[in-house]
Amino acid sequence: MTGTAASPMVSRVEAGQVLVLERVFPAPRALVFGAFTQAEQLRRWWGPHGWEVPFCTVDLRPGGRWHYCMKCVDRTQGEFYGMESWGLGIYGEIDAPERLVYTDYFSDADANINENMPPTRVTLTFEEVEGGTKVTNRASYGSEEALKTVLEMGMLQGMTETWERLAEYLDSPQD
Repeated sequence: MTGTAASPMVSRVEAGQVLVLERVFPAPRALVFGAFTQAEQLRRWWGPHGWEVPFCTVDLRPGGRWHYCMKCVDRTQGEFYGMESWGLGIYGEIDAPERLVYTDYFSDADANINENMPPTRVTLTFEEVEGGTKVTNRASYGSEEALKTVLEMGMLQGMTETWERLAEYLDSPQD
């Protein structure tokens, strides 16, 4: 299925505190699910343009952790160049290759959660559709203000670019 362009990402807000992102990727569901759940794959596409993932571990089981660092390596991004952004996901439900639920936290290099930043409850579904796999990301926040905080930080642009990188990764030859 590679060689066919992925659809553009569609986003909407539900109930004021849930951001829903959807996109169809022209790749088999198992491949797309693996891209979201295997550290060696996440390192190759996770993060917006100009960022790389120098650190990523995945313990894919309920209660397991996904700990990662995104680092800006693009000098044209000004004050962001050299910046590190650490995250910690704690898995709740795993129904491979159909569904993945985790809570995503801002953290530090030691996986200490930043209590000053809002956590995100992420529910990812992977649906086989004509032409590939439809990924739906439901990002739930504790309040409208929490969602507003991450949107003002540029999270929607970052996720759009991240999914663009995923489309490019899925379209490239897999090792």
